[in-house]
Amino acid sequence: MFNPIDAFLGLFSLDIGIDLGTANTLVYVRGKGIVINEPSWVAVERKSRKVLAIGAEAKEMVGRTPENIIAIRPMRDGVISEFEVTEAMLDYFIKKAHSQLMLPFPRPRVVVGIPSGVTEVEKRAVYDAALSAGAREVFLIEEPMAAAIGAGLPVTEARGIMVVDIGGGTTEVGVFCLGGIVVSRSLRIAGDEMDEDLIQYARQKYNLYIGEWMAERTKIAVGSAFPLSEEMTMTIRGRNLVTGLPEEIEISSIEVREALSGSVDIILDAIRDTLDDTPPELVSDLMETGICMAGGSSQLKGLAERVSEEVNIRAWVAQDSMTCVARGAGKVLEELDTLREVLVSSDDRRPAPFGRL
Repeated sequence: MFNPIDAFLGLFSLDIGIDLGTANTLVYVRGKGIVINEPSWVAVERKSRKVLAIGAEAKEMVGRTPENIIAIRPMRDGVISEFEVTEAMLDYFIKKAHSQLMLPFPRPRVVVGIPSGVTEVEKRAVYDAALSAGAREVFLIEEPMAAAIGAGLPVTEARGIMVVDIGGGTTEVGVFCLGGIVVSRSLRIAGDEMDEDLIQYARQKYNLYIGEWMAERTKIAVGSAFPLSEEMTMTIRGRNLVTGLPEEIEISSIEVREALSGSVDIILDAIRDTLDDTPPELVSDLMETGICMAGGSSQLKGLAERVSEEVNIRAWVAQDSMTCVARGAGKVLEELDTLREVLVSSDDRRPAPFGRL
């Protein structure tokens, strides 16, 4: 339904693309690029559920909050697990993106990336949360498609393109041609699961209990999926499960690679399965164009080399891979006339905004 107030406020609002990730939320503003890149964390009061902090400020509280405050991630495995908290987080990021405009009630057009394997209910939850957060129009795009557009790949051409988008909560594998997804896989195995692998490895091998932050830091610093030219070591700190006392140990990149191998192998299996279902003409294209790796967790050392070795197709990490989905979502609004066909809606037709015909 047409709302004249929304239309008027929309004249002064921005077009924005949002990568609503499990680990981080990124906001792309038309003409400005990425303006927000913050952790998807929210601190709330335990009983009242009142929001106390969002983003980087909330993540600083993780593991340090008193009993009456909890720090949570309202997105789990790429989908909304806490609707009201997600709505508050989106409202915060939308207003922050408009902070320089001094607009108290922005009404932007928004494109939000969603995992390719989500249900209709999960799609609707993202749409409703964005609308409730102040968007006047909401468009949805599947994350692997957004990543391909953000990486500058020609998704509307008659040529096969493959993207592996590895985020915090999900891994999206997709093969595209002529503006559509030909084959796709969506796994709820990604960076978070790798962190959990490290936590379990330290517990089982060293009786050392480490937190999520230490696991993530270790993964980034010395984690790999392929043997390194020069192996590394790192000191990790936690609590000894036998004595209950603080302890630190030195762990090698070889051990970390062993810890991560389970999750990495599952991602490789998904890539193989996707290729197995891809028409031979498109496989021929992929042998020329290669496999584009996007998402924050695609930066795991040696992962592209491991993929190349396993599937016999060159894999390469996109430039600024962590921001590909947000940049792709924003680019859709910049070129809506030509890229409208890549959007999705509740019944998987491809009209105007989701739910707003």
